[in-house]
Amino acid sequence: MFSLRRLCAVVLVGGLTAFGIGAAPADARVREHFQFHDTSSEPVEDCGLSLRQDVDIRGMLLENSHGRDGLVYFTETHHGTVTWTNLANGLTMTEVFNNIGKDLKVTDNGDGTLTVVIMNSGVHYVKGPDGKIERMDPGTIRFERLLDHGGTPTDPSDDQELDFRIVKEPTGPNELVDFCADIHELIG
Repeated sequence: MFSLRRLCAVVLVGGLTAFGIGAAPADARVREHFQFHDTSSEPVEDCGLSLRQDVDIRGMLLENSHGRDGLVYFTETHHGTVTWTNLANGLTMTEVFNNIGKDLKVTDNGDGTLTVVIMNSGVHYVKGPDGKIERMDPGTIRFERLLDHGGTPTDPSDDQELDFRIVKEPTGPNELVDFCADIHELIG
């Protein structure tokens, strides 16, 4: 569904570090819940091009602890756009996304690590300079993160990612696979 490069760019640009969404079970304790709106505009060099990247992302983050171990689960929504403008010719390519991420299962492995299974579902598409949808990735992906919990399994603030793998391949057409090829074709 989402090219990992694009998903990472959206998350990094938005300054977001958690993934996850859904109703909290009765034994869950809300630790944090907030809405956000991140915007930015900056020149970047990518794919051999001089670009301006304009970001507008809105969403919600819910952090809660579950069960007797108090392990932390995240739920997060993202709605927004990332627009790439080729500074040499003024043409733009716009990525539009509406998705929800949810930690499905958090396991304390007993060795200083946590395994987190995450589901991300939604739609992500790219519009060319004429506003026409050129590429689309609707669907769901599941992935797994292995985290070093820093000796504090119930405090995600000091977690460090050790490994990342896709558990279930994306559903949908998955047309967003090569960012540089797309940007050169549409606005390069």
